[in-house]
Amino acid sequence: MDNRRRAAAGSRTVADVRWDRFFEDLEDQLDSEWEAERAALDSEAERLRLARMPLIQRLRALTADPAPTLSLALADGTTLSGRATAVGADWIGMALAETRAGAAVLPVDALAGIGMPQSDILRSARADAAAPPAGLAERMTLGFVLRGLARRRIPVTVHLRTGRTIAGTIDRALADHLDLAVHDPGQPRRADAVTAVRMIPFPALVWVRLESPLALV
Repeated sequence: MDNRRRAAAGSRTVADVRWDRFFEDLEDQLDSEWEAERAALDSEAERLRLARMPLIQRLRALTADPAPTLSLALADGTTLSGRATAVGADWIGMALAETRAGAAVLPVDALAGIGMPQSDILRSARADAAAPPAGLAERMTLGFVLRGLARRRIPVTVHLRTGRTIAGTIDRALADHLDLAVHDPGQPRRADAVTAVRMIPFPALVWVRLESPLALV
């Protein structure tokens, strides 16, 4: 009798172990399915997020420390290297890396390509990209910035899509164009120094280099 009871008890123990393993297998399978489903949802959400990300947002992320050195291919076939210091509604401010130090303002639509280390390309596309908080610069348009240069009488060198370079001072910036008083580089804008005044449409601009120190942020 005792042997039969012990046998029955042993049988129940083996059955219990088998059921435990069965449920463990089911739990593992369920966990795997949940992980696969979550990964699929995360992947789809990431694709949708990236599909909605504009270039200007990635550029803003690149102004955060440490700001990488960018190699900009421009619409006129030239290149420009430097660090992004500010990004507005439709422009980017650069601290130039060339021998002659300075700053420049570029319309975003004058960019033909942007080169940088792979790690910074990935950083600029992350959901948690460390872009500065929204501020005044993000609301500024190119015209607003150019009007600021005109008000301060900052001498500039204007680079056009035709490949031409013109030095002078911006007299005024209007809705879609500017008036440039042409004079020799390094000279202040005086009536006797001005050789011509040219109207330049904004779409003709590739970049505007500041020939006097000025913070763009």
